[in-house]
Amino acid sequence: MGNTSMVVTVFLLEGFAEVWELRVLLSMSYLLMYLATLLGNLIIITVTTIDRNLHTPMYFFLRNLSILDMCYISVTVPNICVNSFINNRIISMAGCVIQIFLVIYCAFVETLFLTIMARERYVAICQPLHYPVIMNHKFCVQTTLASILIGIIYAAIHTGNTFRLSFCQSNMVPQFFCDIPSLLRLSCSDTFSNKVLIFISVFGAVGGCFIFIVMSYVRIFSTVLKFPVKEERGKAFSTCVPHILVVSVFFSCGAVVYLRPPVNSEMIQGIILSVCYTIIPPFLNPLIYSLRNKQIQQAFRKIILRISIIFKNEAETMTMQFLHLRKLSEAKIKILFEHLFAYFSTPKYNYACIFHY
Repeated sequence: MGNTSMVVTVFLLEGFAEVWELRVLLSMSYLLMYLATLLGNLIIITVTTIDRNLHTPMYFFLRNLSILDMCYISVTVPNICVNSFINNRIISMAGCVIQIFLVIYCAFVETLFLTIMARERYVAICQPLHYPVIMNHKFCVQTTLASILIGIIYAAIHTGNTFRLSFCQSNMVPQFFCDIPSLLRLSCSDTFSNKVLIFISVFGAVGGCFIFIVMSYVRIFSTVLKFPVKEERGKAFSTCVPHILVVSVFFSCGAVVYLRPPVNSEMIQGIILSVCYTIIPPFLNPLIYSLRNKQIQQAFRKIILRISIIFKNEAETMTMQFLHLRKLSEAKIKILFEHLFAYFSTPKYNYACIFHY
């Protein structure tokens, strides 16, 4: 594949390690993080759906973010783990196209969701009287659908602009999954327009969202500091600081991955940063957004208690039915033996009644 006269039709992804034991250890680590992410986000989705007290705009967007995070991490991690276990690093051109489209789509829609959630927190803290009017159900649904549609367009533009290039230099992708910066290094076409598009999109769309989030939280903090009650300030800060941490990790790692110069010696650093912005945010989402939230914890306890009560009632019902059937069986067996005894004792006894039982 190193011959420039040959056109690349498949790609070889970067492996974890050549040593089998280390490869299995890293694969199991990613797999455990993946399962923990699915479980945590599934808990959020279940709790915010079942508990009517959590049917608010804040938890509506949180539920959408959890669904997106489950999709986001499922695009890369399962494929990485399977390929590592079976030692297969080959990915087809079509598979690479799909993976890049889904990674860009999930990343950009998550950016939009984080921006909307920052707006929701700003309205809740800085404009509480207008909150029901601004953050109504129609607004929540419309912004969610708009984010999904814009994400599709955004991902389609970047994916199409990437795969219009020719790949003839090498098929070794210096990454665990297909991403645009890695493929641009493999292209034998002019990639200047692709780099300009990435630069404009990162500083325009993604950078605009980041600036909006920062400005929202500057106004939120300035408002919170004016609260007379210390407990209210602490409660407001507790809902904002975790969001800022995840936003900072997500945006900074993504910006470094897509804006840093293509230096081959920094392959390991690029892999670590890519893992950071594709795996860490979905993994941290249920921890810092919900599991530290008292309302989520209370709703989760209620659901667990309700489920335990249901199982307890079902177990008691089944036990009562079993005991009832057992008593009936013992009574019928006793009557049957009485009839058998009477039949053998009295030859003229009507034994047809035996078959009634």
